[in-house]
Amino acid sequence: MTDGLDLDHLRQWVGRSAEATDIVTAQLTKGLRATLFQDIGEPQTGDIAPYTVHWCLGQPVFPHDQLGPDGHPTRGGRKPPVPLPRRMWAGGEVQFIDPLRVGDVATRVSTITDVSLKSGSTGQLCFVAVEHVVSTPRGTAIRERQDIVYRDMGGAQPASPKAPPPPPVAQHSESHVSDPVLLFRYSALTFNGQRIHYDRDYVTKVEGYPGLIFHGPLQAALLVEFAAALKRKPPAKFAYRGVQPLFEGSEFSVNANDRDGGLELWIANAERQPTMKGTAVW
Repeated sequence: MTDGLDLDHLRQWVGRSAEATDIVTAQLTKGLRATLFQDIGEPQTGDIAPYTVHWCLGQPVFPHDQLGPDGHPTRGGRKPPVPLPRRMWAGGEVQFIDPLRVGDVATRVSTITDVSLKSGSTGQLCFVAVEHVVSTPRGTAIRERQDIVYRDMGGAQPASPKAPPPPPVAQHSESHVSDPVLLFRYSALTFNGQRIHYDRDYVTKVEGYPGLIFHGPLQAALLVEFAAALKRKPPAKFAYRGVQPLFEGSEFSVNANDRDGGLELWIANAERQPTMKGTAVW
């Protein structure tokens, strides 16, 4: 046990699996395209959906009285009951094998593969790694590892006393504006009730952040689509990690530089500082 966290107990969840099945509908595809700043069109059966559409499929649904104060389901059940109030999608790795298409029946098998503890600048951190395998009648479509981090409340992360490093220079870049409607739409598409993405009073007064927080998976989804557009096909593998929060209300950019065998990618805030970094290979 470390600082109230019983790692041996939490690791009893390692190996536990859950399965969910859902359909890639034309309406979901159209909504996600719009949210990812793509041409909407009228999706037809067999059309390729956005490459991270699986993050919208088969999301857990809980009764309202089983939600915690942050809008997430209360601890326990399928995931380890980590007794830390904040949880975030810290990063992961995705292998794209066969694109999901409109009309596909997709099944996801999710398995907890690791639980570990670390100490960070904000205190004790608990990392939970989850492996997902998404398949259709054609076979395996996606293999993925997600890294979820839990940490204490304690207000927003303190500002670094050091000046930030010079921002990277991008060979390829596009800019957008992060507004509350964008964040709400992605929360709706992924059935994500976490209040930090849409409840400004909660995120500023309870969690101590300066504004609504841009979803980690939405940043990752934009990087994947940008990479696929540059290379005209989805990457075979995409790895990513969040480096600092991105807030609504300002311009942000999606960026890429060519590298051997692939792309170096990042999302940057209005100050051009990276908020999420990724690499894609083909």
